[in-house]
Amino acid sequence: MGIIKKRESLGRSELENLVKLALDEAQQRGMDQAEAAASQDTGLSTTARLGEVESLEYTNDRGIGITVFKDSRKGNASTSDLSPEAIREAVAKACTFATLTAQDKYSGLADPELMCKDIRDLELDHPWDLNADTAIAMAIESEAAGLQSDPRISNSEGATVSTNRGTRAYGNTHGFIGSFSKTSHSVTCVLLAEADGLMQRDYHYTAARNAGDLEAVGEVGRRAAEKTISRLGARKIKTTRAPVLYIPEVARGFIGHAIGAISGGAQYRRSSFLLDAVGETLFPNFVNIQERPHLPGAMASAPYDGEGVATYDRDIVAGGVLQGYVLSSYSARRLGLTTTANAGGSQNLVIPGSDKSQAELIREMGTGLIVQELIGQGVNGVTGDYSRGAVGHWVENGEVQYPVHEVTIAGNLRELYQRIVAIGDDQDTRSGIRCGSILVEEMTIAGA
Repeated sequence: MGIIKKRESLGRSELENLVKLALDEAQQRGMDQAEAAASQDTGLSTTARLGEVESLEYTNDRGIGITVFKDSRKGNASTSDLSPEAIREAVAKACTFATLTAQDKYSGLADPELMCKDIRDLELDHPWDLNADTAIAMAIESEAAGLQSDPRISNSEGATVSTNRGTRAYGNTHGFIGSFSKTSHSVTCVLLAEADGLMQRDYHYTAARNAGDLEAVGEVGRRAAEKTISRLGARKIKTTRAPVLYIPEVARGFIGHAIGAISGGAQYRRSSFLLDAVGETLFPNFVNIQERPHLPGAMASAPYDGEGVATYDRDIVAGGVLQGYVLSSYSARRLGLTTTANAGGSQNLVIPGSDKSQAELIREMGTGLIVQELIGQGVNGVTGDYSRGAVGHWVENGEVQYPVHEVTIAGNLRELYQRIVAIGDDQDTRSGIRCGSILVEEMTIAGA
């Protein structure tokens, strides 16, 4: 067996040069417009289970994609071979494809005046010099902390420590070219507990751009154990209508359904329960959804979107009223609008909360269900009908009584959004939607 040589990672300037090569080749072949994106991703991930290494993975992926436009026709190709010859061949393929596809008058690059002029440093790049031995030791420590927390913790699905660094360069024939690097690090622990012959499973994780912002690995294991133990003795409940409190981890998904419905694709395809809803009051007047792409070190920050358009702060929902959609240049043209710099998705949606803690919201709820996990995909994006399996805890007189499982919560999202009565101060910053707990006044809870 030969020796496998570790490939050197490519830096920003090297990736930018590859993008320039692809764009020059496309222009030489007579394309009207072209864009290219080159990327380099490196990472390390290890999982330990019951004190032993279960997996250890090192990644070093790279590639380039080229998209060309000719006479309103589009062609694209990609390659993981970054030699000049392979890139030229990929461009040639894309140009050939552009002669075969149907014309689409909405296709093409974003408008040149919208290109990002100032690629600011958003503090997204914090490499973690983590070797395999250290990562393994951390994973074992995290799991051990959980296993030792309570004798009812009977098994484990393992603890995982991961680090990743990605660099992406993008350019187009408007003369724009830019690049930036970003890192993501995480520790996750998944445990099982047993009592009276029944088992429950839960997990906890920490994630951040900077490893220094991660929770201690032992704390991750202990919190996973605490959450798992809290599920023991879960009961079914009778079908009822009652308030529902979404914890932050699931609240962001609840809000995410609205963002999907106001995306440009859903709007121009006429397949949204929030069709043509700009100017409508979708939420109570205390609900605001803000896009903040430039938060330093945040999980979805970006100086420009997937088309090189400069990102900017805006309020998607203000005082409960929908202000605008989430658009790329293509979807914007289809709708007769202007891109909102969201090619590739939204960047850092922030839902400001009140000064009330989750505990205060539970007391305010009185009697109802705390939803801590959702099961299934029962959301109809066209009608807004919502039906999800749920796991959580039942509350009476403002105090948690017992864990609940095998229930379904249901309603229509248009109505449910109007029934939001409070948002907590426990904002979760581990994803691109920053939201606290959400209390919904009433939902159908289907049980036994």
